[in-house]
Amino acid sequence: MVWLKGLDFPGQLAKQVFINKDGIIGELYLITNDLEIGVADIFAIYEKRWGVEVMHKSLKQNAGLEKSPTKFEVTQINHIFASMIAYCKLEILKVRENTNHFALKSRLYLKALKAAYQELLLLKGGAATQAVPLLGSPY
Repeated sequence: MVWLKGLDFPGQLAKQVFINKDGIIGELYLITNDLEIGVADIFAIYEKRWGVEVMHKSLKQNAGLEKSPTKFEVTQINHIFASMIAYCKLEILKVRENTNHFALKSRLYLKALKAAYQELLLLKGGAATQAVPLLGSPY
């Protein structure tokens, strides 16, 4: 149990030590005002809530939620709805492809760039089949 400056009630502090993928030791400190639960429960709740944070990050960065050009309530609602649909489609692809939203977005973006480059070659009168590799990669 701990007391924090500025709060007039106690909290329960939990510490978890772990090893990151790169081998570096990390420490996670969590605090709660629920004095009735155990340390394992604190980390279990944190793990469940962390999924919500990941979803919000993906909604903003991969599904375009934060890039809304809208000014009116109806169009804002439509943009939020479209972003949620995009997130759901990304989630389905994530499971099917066994990857994450950020990797999927990168692959989709690269394919879109390749298609745009092919179209540019066609518009310039060149043969699209003789395309120069993008980003130094033949794929």
